[in-house]
Amino acid sequence: MRGIRGRLLLSYLFLVIVAVGTIGLSFILILNTRAAPPEPVYQELATIALQADPLRLLLESWHPGLLRDPDESLAALGGELSGLAAEQNVRVLIANLSNRSVVYDSEGRLTGGPLHADIQNYRFPAGLRRGQYATVDALGGSFIDENREWLFVGIRGLPFAEDQYYMLFADTRPVQTLREALSDFGTEILPLLAQAALISVAIAVALSWIISRSIARPLQTMSKAAGAIAAGHYERRIPEQGFEESRDLGQAFNRLVNQVQGEQRSQQDFLVNVSHDLKTPLTSIQGFSQAIVDGAAPDPAKAAQIIYDEAARLNRMVTELTDLARLQAGRLSMNISPLDMGQLTEAIGQRLSIVAGEKGVTLKLETAPMPAIAGDGDRMAQVLTNLLSNAIKFTPAGGMVTARTSMQNNGVVVEISDTGVGMSAEQLPRIFERFYQVDKARGPQRGTGLGLAITQEIVQAHGGTITAGSPGEGKGSSFTLWLPYAQLGAARRRG
Repeated sequence: MRGIRGRLLLSYLFLVIVAVGTIGLSFILILNTRAAPPEPVYQELATIALQADPLRLLLESWHPGLLRDPDESLAALGGELSGLAAEQNVRVLIANLSNRSVVYDSEGRLTGGPLHADIQNYRFPAGLRRGQYATVDALGGSFIDENREWLFVGIRGLPFAEDQYYMLFADTRPVQTLREALSDFGTEILPLLAQAALISVAIAVALSWIISRSIARPLQTMSKAAGAIAAGHYERRIPEQGFEESRDLGQAFNRLVNQVQGEQRSQQDFLVNVSHDLKTPLTSIQGFSQAIVDGAAPDPAKAAQIIYDEAARLNRMVTELTDLARLQAGRLSMNISPLDMGQLTEAIGQRLSIVAGEKGVTLKLETAPMPAIAGDGDRMAQVLTNLLSNAIKFTPAGGMVTARTSMQNNGVVVEISDTGVGMSAEQLPRIFERFYQVDKARGPQRGTGLGLAITQEIVQAHGGTITAGSPGEGKGSSFTLWLPYAQLGAARRRG
C-alpha cells in the first residue's frame, strides 16, 4: 500500500466510509427528531370522541329552557366536557366553524379567540364505527398552540343550533424516539445503507485503479527515462500526452533533459575549447623560449614579443574567466548610476570609427538621448565595445555596421547590426556559450570566445535581455539589447 495506487485506494475507501457514516449519522439524527405518525393519535381521539354524545351530555344537565338558549347549552356542554377531558387526559374544544372561533377550551387559552387550524374530513376506522357515526364522517386536523402541534378529531355538537358547532378532542403529537423509529424503519433502511456502502466500495476500487493507472503511468515512464538519462542516454524523451497535468509534466521533463543535454554539450565543448585555447599560447611560449635559451632564435626580440603577446592573451583569458564566474555567481561588484545608453553608444561608436575606417567598413550611428537606466557605465561600455568590435571584425571591406537606439516596452533598446559573415541556424542557439566561436579558423589572433558570454551575464545582471539573429551565413547578423527604465532616485540608491 505504499505505492500511489494503494494510497489512492485507501483515500477513496476513506471518503466512502466518511460519506456513508455521514449519511447514517444524518439518518439517525433525522429519525431522532422526527414526529411520530399521526394515525395512532387520531385513532385514540376517535375512540374518545365516540363516547361523547352531545345530546346525552346535555340531557344529563337538563333543565327547562336549556335547548332554547344556545349559549346556555354550550356552557352546560362545556361543563360536561371538562370532566371528560380530565378523565381521558385530552384537551376538548368547542368551535364554531361557521366563523372559525373557539367557544370553549378545556385549557382556557383559546376560549373566545380565533381558530387557526388545518381542518379536513375524517372517516372513523371501520372497527370503531357504530350508531350515528357508522356512516357519517367527522372532522380531523391540527393546530399550533404554544409552539406545539395538536391533533384533533371533531364531531358535531348542538345539532339543533343554526351555526356549525363542533366538539374537538385534541392531543399533542408526540416525537418519535430513535428506538421506535429504528424499529419502524431500521429493517428497511439499514439493508439499503449496507448495499450502498458495498456498491460505493466497489466503485471506489474501480476508480482508484483507473485513476491511479493514468497517474502512475507517466510517473513510471519518467522514472525509467530518468534512469536512462542518468546512464548517459540523453536522447531519451517521454511522451507529452494524457491529462493536462501529465502533458505539463512531460513538457517540463523534456525541457529539463534538453537543458541537461545542452549543459553537457557545453561542458564538453568548454573542456575542448579551453584546453585548445590554453595549449596554443603555451606551445608558442614554450617553443620560442626554448629557441631563445638554445640560441636558435634568428630574432630574439621578435621571439620575446611573441612570448609577451601570448602571455598577455593568457592573462586576458584568465581575467575574463574570473569575471564570468563572478558574474554568474552574482559576486561581481558594480557601480550603479543613471546612464544614458544613447550617449554611451554614440561615444563607443566614435571611439571605434577609426578601426572601422581602417578596415573599410562604414559605421553608421543612429543614436539619440534616451531615458536613464540604472547601470554600471564601465560594464555597459564593455558590452557595447564587444558587440561593435565583433560586428566590425566580421564585416568585410565595403560593408556596413549600424548602431541605433530606441525606446520600447518601458526600456531602452540598442540594436547593432552588420552586413558581415552572418550565422547559420545551428550556430545561433550557441552563440552565447563560453569559448564558442563561429569562426574557428582565424588563427592565433582570434579572441578567447568569452566575450559574448560575459556580455550576456552583464546585461542580465542589469535586468535586461540580449538576443542574436541572422538570416543565414553571408547575410549579416544583429544583436538586440534591451534594458529597463529606472527612476533616478532608485538608481542613486542602488549605486
